Amino acid sequence: MIIQSKKVWFADQFVEAQIEVKDGKIVDICEYGTKPVDRDYGSSWILPGFIDIHCHGAYGFDTNDAEEEGLRYWVKNIVNEGVTGLLATTITQSEEVLTKALKNVAKVVRDGYEGAEILGVHFEGPYLDMKYKGAQPEQYIVKPTIEQFKKYQEAANGLIRYITMATETDEDFALTRYCSEHGVVVSIGHSAATSKQAVQAFAHGARSMTHVYNGMTPFNHRANGLVGAAFRIKSMYGEIICDGNHSTPAALRMFFDAKGPHYGIMVSDALMAKGSPAGAKFIFGGNEIEIYEDGSAHLTSSKGLAGSTLNINKGLRILIEEALVPIDTAINSCTKNPAECLHIEDRKGSIKVGLDADLAVLDSDYNVLQTYCMGREMLEK
Repeated sequence: MIIQSKKVWFADQFVEAQIEVKDGKIVDICEYGTKPVDRDYGSSWILPGFIDIHCHGAYGFDTNDAEEEGLRYWVKNIVNEGVTGLLATTITQSEEVLTKALKNVAKVVRDGYEGAEILGVHFEGPYLDMKYKGAQPEQYIVKPTIEQFKKYQEAANGLIRYITMATETDEDFALTRYCSEHGVVVSIGHSAATSKQAVQAFAHGARSMTHVYNGMTPFNHRANGLVGAAFRIKSMYGEIICDGNHSTPAALRMFFDAKGPHYGIMVSDALMAKGSPAGAKFIFGGNEIEIYEDGSAHLTSSKGLAGSTLNINKGLRILIEEALVPIDTAINSCTKNPAECLHIEDRKGSIKVGLDADLAVLDSDYNVLQTYCMGREMLEK
């Protein structure tokens, strides 16, 4: 199969080019018009497929539900927003619930599914801080231990690839070091750590920060907090929810100005409520949440933010059109950067010969015209 556009994103720019795909891989990239094509997308953008490393669910399904068909439905339909890879994300709960959730992801991966690739599990909690717990149920927050984490990783069949922790609660950074040494990305989040403690966590293997600005110590000119550390540690990745609600467009711009084009990662932090209308209510982590008109999710008890229903293609529009983030930085944030953070840049995140043919085709209004997962057209157009 050969597709082409006058705006194919590679080499940090839009290029008039053709992409040839065979057996799920990109096997050649030629100048526009070189060969007969199967699809000509004109001036629509062809981008690397989007990668969402922090998403709890959608369409009424949550990772913690441990329902095979719910997970399959989610990944089959998430391609509608250009997502070709994701980390199924948990929320703090009892050991029994988390173990079932991890086993469910492992079973679906083993038995097969269609749609976006399940790249692994983002294990958010239960090793968090009480003050900055957000919507995470406090009765299940515990101290981190290597022994317990090993049990969770065994249940997941090794699929936990990313963990959100309050690293200041990790004595001697034992679990931080263990995860780093065993290929699990440690992300500081839901944390009361100071900037100095964040620097120490980085020195012991922490590689990212979870939804910067939210669930962490704020920036102050005399106490810089985790937000200050996110700005200062240039080579540490930072997730950020790009819905315009969790952080204003101005705050998004400041974050990406600080991180530059290579270390900021857009995430949806989407809940099972994604795809549901305003006013819908759900139980998330044992707490009732309600969807507001702007798509944000709030705890009904405290009215506090509890997550989003963001589509990644809409997040890209917010970054470019409202936050005025440079286009290369915005595109990298949902393609190249999450792939590099997860150490899968050898097959995902870019349009390059030899990589998986994961592609998202967008029109000028950021609508998804087609999504290719391993070279397969996913949308009926």
